[in-house]
Amino acid sequence: MAEPSKVIHVRNVGHEIAENDLLQLFQPFGVITKLVMLRAKNQALLQMQDITSAVNALQFYSNVQPSIRGRNVYVQFSSHQELTVIDQNSQARGDEPNRVLLVTVHHMLYPITVEVLHQVFSPHGFVEKIVTFQKSAGFQALIQYQLQQSAILARNSLQGRNIYDGCCQLDIQFSNLDELQVNYNNERSRDFTNPSLPSEQKGKSSQPGYGDAGMYAHPVGYPQMGNAAAIAAAFGGVLPPGLSGTNDRCTVLVSNLNPDRIDEDKLFNLFSIYGNIIRIKLLRNKPDHALVQMGDGFQAELVVHFLKGAMLFGKRLEVNFSKHVNITTGSDTHDYSNSNLNRFNRNAAKNYRYCCSPTKMIHISTLPQDVTEEEIASHLEEHGTIVGTKLFEMNGKKQSLVLYENEEQATEALVCKHATSLGGSTIRISFSQLQTI
Repeated sequence: MAEPSKVIHVRNVGHEIAENDLLQLFQPFGVITKLVMLRAKNQALLQMQDITSAVNALQFYSNVQPSIRGRNVYVQFSSHQELTVIDQNSQARGDEPNRVLLVTVHHMLYPITVEVLHQVFSPHGFVEKIVTFQKSAGFQALIQYQLQQSAILARNSLQGRNIYDGCCQLDIQFSNLDELQVNYNNERSRDFTNPSLPSEQKGKSSQPGYGDAGMYAHPVGYPQMGNAAAIAAAFGGVLPPGLSGTNDRCTVLVSNLNPDRIDEDKLFNLFSIYGNIIRIKLLRNKPDHALVQMGDGFQAELVVHFLKGAMLFGKRLEVNFSKHVNITTGSDTHDYSNSNLNRFNRNAAKNYRYCCSPTKMIHISTLPQDVTEEEIASHLEEHGTIVGTKLFEMNGKKQSLVLYENEEQATEALVCKHATSLGGSTIRISFSQLQTI
């Protein structure tokens, strides 16, 4: 094993794995100060605040195989003791600076045109030429700057960034080509130094080894959904087994509820993990039944997939699609369409990524900065036996993991204590996919 370092080297990091997935894997062990995704090598470098945190993480994962989205990842100490700007942007990738960039677009949900690429890359220097093409790695482009320094600046600034919110992630390398040859000015290629070139609808790329420039990737996702971009980005374009992505029914019927302990707000707290809530209605003639209208059909499918059979207040929930298209407004209907507690108004891709069946572990965020583990345990202990807690800081904000004896206790804590006040702060609770603290 390499000499202990606060820099951790992670291997087998597939393109479906995002930065937040790695953060969730390591943040229980301490503060993460830097994270570099080495997409070309399916690897990552992650720097903890101190060596002790890194040692604790690697000791833990020497006994427990770390897995993200069903893929085993492998961790070891890096030969780097510190991640520097050079480490992050050149040496770690092993490519030589050049004025021509090779750009791969991952999680691509909309066609990326020459105009879009020019708008993204031109703020960093004069872009002379752009050629786009399709390869086995996905949609790619070659971008030639007038100056090498502009290409270096663009790569340092844009590597790992998304063109659109939650999708179209840029993976940028220096190309080994010295000069691009562009024959046509059209939607696939452009020479900005020679605007008089003809437009040829079926032009071929003249770059050696780069196939047909006339082909480009089409959007991935589910057309009937307004949030298709966030969905496909979260799941890497491939839905988990059991989800079709084609359901268009937004309302679900929940039965076998405990009528003595359930109310609309508690149902909101649980179901809002999987999407935005429009309305909830408890059926007065059937006190153990309720209707829940989700923001769209895919969110309703997530609810049925992940909550069917979940235990809550001593009852095993039955969740199915309703025959009702939507829930009509009325005195017995609670409307949540404008609630600021709906979780999917912002960071939708991140929230979809964390959707799962109820677990024994809950994650708590928006905690007060001076909170203690004892205060957190005291706030939650009425809902079951707490096996362990972990208080940590991420991006300067306090967060916590709380492990219960079983999933039902954790679910009860979530439905009862999400959006409650602790130390003057309104806390947010979700299920964590981590198994141990």
